[in-house]
Amino acid sequence: MDDVGWESGADDVTSVTVRVGELAGVVPDALHFAFEVARDGTALAAARLVVEQVTARAWCGGCAEEFAVGMPPFFWCPRCDRPSQDLRSGRELEITDVEAAAARP
Repeated sequence: MDDVGWESGADDVTSVTVRVGELAGVVPDALHFAFEVARDGTALAAARLVVEQVTARAWCGGCAEEFAVGMPPFFWCPRCDRPSQDLRSGRELEITDVEAAAARP
């Protein structure tokens, strides 16, 4: 985790933003806990974790409708009553931003 701060030339990382899809299998509270444990003694020691949750959405090719699949997921188009196999979002697990404090002179 130290590399994140040092590669940017900063002394400390202030925040890390993560996008987590509804179907990614990640429990946000568990992610926050793991982040707090892993950051101790690193350049991220004072950083906060920002979790952006992404709704799971599917696309129906039959009627061109995009719809939320919910939890548990239901891949059946509410508009034309046909199954969908095209998941457009909801499996994300990615770091989208790292903010760092300016390096000290």
